[in-house]
Amino acid sequence: MSEMPYVGDDNFTEEVLQADLPVLVDFTAVWCGPCKMLDPIVAELKDEWVGKAKVVRLDVDHNPNIPMQYQVMGVPTLMLFHNGEPKHRMTGYKPKPKVKKEFEPYLA
Repeated sequence: MSEMPYVGDDNFTEEVLQADLPVLVDFTAVWCGPCKMLDPIVAELKDEWVGKAKVVRLDVDHNPNIPMQYQVMGVPTLMLFHNGEPKHRMTGYKPKPKVKKEFEPYLA
């Protein structure tokens, strides 16, 4: 399984908003139990969606501006961006089939 890239205030525009593919952003925090449960699912999707979407993580404690900008009130929150716009979001832990069903219609 490949390493999950992190994005932050310094590279969010370039890595997410200007990306050619849809980008699933996992808004997470190290202290968050449900985030830890979601981590392996997000990692699997990253490997499954190669060429269809980019998957990245954002630590809300280290990068508070972006979650505030997109009104992320709780973690984990998954948000899919495409062409610089947030297209779909899901908050809280969900099983993998539910996550896939929610986001796959937006993939390239």
